Amino acid sequence: MIPEDYLRRLPQLLSQLEARLSATADGSGKDAGTSSAFAGTPGSAPSSAPGIDSGEPASIHANQGSLGAGPAELDEALEALVDRLARHYPFHHPFYAGQMLKPPHPAAWLAYALAMTINPNNHALDGGPEASHMEKEVVQRLGRMVGFPVDAIGHLTSSGTIANLEALWVARELHPGRPVAISAHAHYTHQRMCQLLRQPVVILPEDEDGLPDPSRLSPDSPLPGTLVVTLGTTGLGRVEPLNRIAAWAAANGVRIHVDAAYGGFFRLISGSGLLDPDPWDALPGVDSIVIDPHKHGLQPYGCGSVLFRDPSVGTLYRHDSPYTYFTSDDLHLGEISLECSRAGAAAVALWFTMQLLVPEEPSTPDPTRNRHLGLPQILADCRTAALRLYDELRASDRFQPVMKPELDIVTYIPLTSERTCSAVSRASAEIMKMGMDTASGQDRLYLSTLVLNRSEAERWLPGLDIDADQVRVLRSVLMKPEHLHAVPDIMGRLARLHEKYLAG
Repeated sequence: MIPEDYLRRLPQLLSQLEARLSATADGSGKDAGTSSAFAGTPGSAPSSAPGIDSGEPASIHANQGSLGAGPAELDEALEALVDRLARHYPFHHPFYAGQMLKPPHPAAWLAYALAMTINPNNHALDGGPEASHMEKEVVQRLGRMVGFPVDAIGHLTSSGTIANLEALWVARELHPGRPVAISAHAHYTHQRMCQLLRQPVVILPEDEDGLPDPSRLSPDSPLPGTLVVTLGTTGLGRVEPLNRIAAWAAANGVRIHVDAAYGGFFRLISGSGLLDPDPWDALPGVDSIVIDPHKHGLQPYGCGSVLFRDPSVGTLYRHDSPYTYFTSDDLHLGEISLECSRAGAAAVALWFTMQLLVPEEPSTPDPTRNRHLGLPQILADCRTAALRLYDELRASDRFQPVMKPELDIVTYIPLTSERTCSAVSRASAEIMKMGMDTASGQDRLYLSTLVLNRSEAERWLPGLDIDADQVRVLRSVLMKPEHLHAVPDIMGRLARLHEKYLAG
């Protein structure tokens, strides 16, 4: 899962970091022998450096003997650890096409592992001096990516849920008493967070395509203070029409918060022809946005982010702490965050990944699929894989797509002789179970399911007898670039699973 080119660098990098930190601690300055592990030059630092007031080496892990684990105990515990971890589904594999899960990029893994040996805390510059500056830099880059002004503010969070909580809290503080408006397909945590904040919620009416349309709000409905627009719903992967909603919001004095936890990084390829650019082009004018680097930003969980276009929002966070914020007059990230302790390693990993894989200027993915184009190419591969699977499903006599994917999530139903919601629900549940648990190796396929309500089934599944209030459909999240070449094999596995289901 981690390429050898990354694995072999970690011990050398750890030695260099340990030597540099120890030299700083004893006042001797930076170790002159330290060289870049990525440069591959000789002269790397020794595995330990002099400790503080001690003749013994001061290793980052010098106290491991006090942990009470000898070699035999360590081997036994490690064997148990690997055994337990191996019981997970193979999220890294192209035939895992179920939920929004994949391993982080090796670059993120390497940087996170290195930073964890220090364990910086980005609440204050006291606890994560350099990691905090790296976080500020990645937040600035995220702001440029969405088109925010240079003085926009924001920070990383432990999750998209916490990021959205902060945005909804700001919405409440700016417009107390006015409801937050969300679509029926907004992530369920918006209603939960509003309940926590004691903030009223309005569900937006939908147009004929099942997309939110605030112009259809009843005249008797209270005017929202903030309207949430989702770019990449978690069920269907829909991109709500931000451009149209923004026009209505501007005319009515309503703020806009964008939940782009899943879809935000697709902004990098909005001009590629693979996406409708209009919703993405409207991003610079929104008031706040949430993007999860631990989804399409290639990061380990948990790494979310929230950004605000107006820096004056920062005054809402004003507070004091008697034991932090004292090492610098610069902004401490805890001063503009509801969270206190946050992993500085998350910021380090994202900073390093963006240095390697995210261009400063928008780039168009190369149709020849040059891997050196980084994250835009990865996103383009995922999007193309979803379109190819959709085309294959349309041509199939065994499956029917629910709708054309708007990002990289594909939904579809298995066809049986009984054209009812109940029959589709049974077939979807059984095919998913067969693929994940009981299929042979060559048919192993990890899928997920999604429940559509009656009106959605009527809208998107014409010809289906609506004999139930809901229908369970199959769902594939193709968020790994490896999915692109795996589409024909995925279709073959689906066909064999369908055949076995019909055979009973």
